[in-house]
Parts: sequence; C-alpha cells; structure tokens
Amino acid sequence: MSDSLMSAASAAQAAARVMARCDRLAEISETPGFLTRVYLSPEHLQANALVGEWMRAAGMRVWQDSVGNICGRYEGLEPGAPALLLGSHLDTVRNAGRYDGMLGVVTAIETVQALHQQQLRLPLAIEIVGFGDEEGTRFGITLLGSRGLTGSWPESWISHPDGNSITVAQAMADVGLDGDAVHQAARKVSDIAAYLELHIEQGPCLEQENLALGVVTAINGARRLNCQFVGEAGHAGTVPMSHRKDALAAAAEWMVYVEQAAPKHGPQLVATVGTLHCSPGAVNVIPGVVALTLDVRGPEDQPLAELLSDLLTQAEVIALRRWLTFRSDEYYRIPATRCDEGLQATLTQAVSAVQGRSLALPSGAGHDAIAIAERWPVGMLFVRCDRGISHHPAESVKEKDVALAIQAYARAVFDVASGDRE
Repeated sequence: MSDSLMSAASAAQAAARVMARCDRLAEISETPGFLTRVYLSPEHLQANALVGEWMRAAGMRVWQDSVGNICGRYEGLEPGAPALLLGSHLDTVRNAGRYDGMLGVVTAIETVQALHQQQLRLPLAIEIVGFGDEEGTRFGITLLGSRGLTGSWPESWISHPDGNSITVAQAMADVGLDGDAVHQAARKVSDIAAYLELHIEQGPCLEQENLALGVVTAINGARRLNCQFVGEAGHAGTVPMSHRKDALAAAAEWMVYVEQAAPKHGPQLVATVGTLHCSPGAVNVIPGVVALTLDVRGPEDQPLAELLSDLLTQAEVIALRRWLTFRSDEYYRIPATRCDEGLQATLTQAVSAVQGRSLALPSGAGHDAIAIAERWPVGMLFVRCDRGISHHPAESVKEKDVALAIQAYARAVFDVASGDRE
C-alpha cells in the first residue's frame, strides 16, 4: 500500500508546492533580502502561524506548545494512539539559506496531506513539529525546541541572555509565552513511537555519488577546545633562529598534523582549527602566545576520543621539543547519536525503491534528532544540496530531488506508522 500513497506525478506536484512554501517562509525575515529568523522573534511567530495554516489544511489539529514549537496531529485509527513524529526546525542562522530545517517541516506536511486526501488513517497517529530553535543563533544555546519536547531543558536556560541582555524568560513573555510553563511542552515517552526527520545533507557526499537521497547512520559527536601554545616573544631581528620559542611556528606545525592525522583515524572523522590569534601580533615581534580552537567530529565516540587524544599528545610533543608549553580546555562536548537500525532499514528500502539504490552516510552537522534520540528511536533522510552549501543564501536543492524525497519519505512514514518495519 505504501507504494500507492504518493505516485511520481503526485510527488512532482507536491514538490512544486514545497519549493513555493520554502520561498514563502524565506520572506519572513528580520532583515529584508537576507533570511534571518531567530527563536522567539516576531518572525518566528509569523512562521509558526503560516505553517499552522498549512497543517490545518492537511487535516491536522494544530497548537503551539509552551516553548514555541508549532505542532500538528493527524489522528490514527484509534483516538489517542501513539504518534510517529515528523519534523525539523523553522529557525535560521543569520543570512541563511531557505531549505535548512524548513524543507523537513514542509515535506512532512505534504506526506500528511496525501493521507488526508485519500482519507487514510493508520495505526499510529502522525504528528509534525516545527521546532522553534535548533541553530542557537539568538541565545547561543541549541536545541531549545526539541529539548522542550523531551523535557530536558536545564534550569539555567530560562535566565540565559541574548546579545541584548534579554533573557529567555523575558523573550517568552514578549511573545505571550510563560517561562514557568516550559515543562508543559514535555511529552510522555508513551506518546511517541519514533521520529523521522528529512533534511538537506549540508555536505557534498550525495552529489559526489550522483544521488538525490541518502540515509543517515549517525549524527556526529563533537568536541570543541580552546588551545594555547605559550612561548616567548622576542625581537624579530635580534633573536637567532636557534634560540627562538616561536608559538606560531609550533601552532603551524600542529595544524598540519591535525589535517594529516584525522583521516588516518577514520574516513568519517574530521578535525578543524577554526580560529587563530597571535600575541603580541606585531610584524617585528616573534609570537609569544598563540590561542587557537580545535573542533573534532565523528559518528562514533571511541574513534573520536582516540583522535582527540592523539592530537593533544602531539601538541605536547611539539611544545616540548620547541621549549614551549601547551594547554587546552574543552568547552563543548556532545556524544555521537546513532540512528535506529530498524528505521535506517525502512528508509533504505524506501530510498532504493524510488532511486534504485541508497547511500548510508553520517551527518556532520547537528540536528533536532540528537535531542529526540534521548527518548525515542530516530531516523533521518538526507536530500542532496548544490555543492553541499548550507547556512548561506546560495543553499539550493533541485525540485526533482525533492519529489523523490517526498516519495521515499511517504513510503517510510506509511510503513512505520502501519507497523510494517524491516
């Protein structure tokens, strides 16, 4: 039955609507001509209202929860049945693209629309959520929407300020929400059976394989560190090369090692030195102190830990050889999130049915599925994006790829919600 839910012709029509709706959402921005829509802004509430209209038109009961997520429910065969949860986020980074997050919400609505048009009800209800915050652009803390749903908000978040010293609680009050009611967004574990998220890849792997769709195996874990090489500043003209304690030369040697070591630990591991600051920072002074950041990511925690240990050990070796000191401070850590094996199999079967074969790949970026996976099984479907570009106005997808994605997504949703899983 899943193969008849969304024909190729119907998917093509749905894809055209999806592209148009993503364009409409892109118009809701605090900066005309540049898409920026942050959590608890007037634009956030406008986007929620528009998405809520589309949900209602697809036969859903709609509400906005206590942390600002827009939610819709398409009832199952039995009222009050557990739900298969679909969705993604509606917030953006600054000067964003129009598909990151939004594509997943709008395609989910099309899937429910197909059920509604055919007057189909399934053993599981279908719920869609447009999460209010995944990017963390406004408050510098991420996944506020999805962690509201899972009931895992730290108490400190409510008093966290944005760049204008407006706290989360104040921002909530400004849009008619109650900071004391955050807990009301939390769902019981028994309410939800599983979560599926459709998202652009934000990378080049699908494009390199000439495939429109792929199935996510895991969302990369990440570690972020502030690092520092401390040597000795000196006159650029008078200190002989053999007597120097050049912090920048040490940092440069280590950066090359970082680049070379990561792929040796595994093809899916990545490491990045993203910022570099030299002190005293004068053309005629040997750098005495260099501060730099390290970001390492991978789909499995143990190889990631081994890579990080190798990099930090080598930094110590370089510093010791050059008569410097090295120190590091880890300030961010998130574990790798494995996607559910059964949901991967169902998505793989659906993708193979519409494009001939599937590609399994990890996600290098974070997603709401990270938070949801703490409570429920999660699966993710990736859609090819032009040159892997994301978080940028040049972010782009092909309408024909979206049509294939809708076909595969509808198949997987039908199979999971019907209990027909691999």
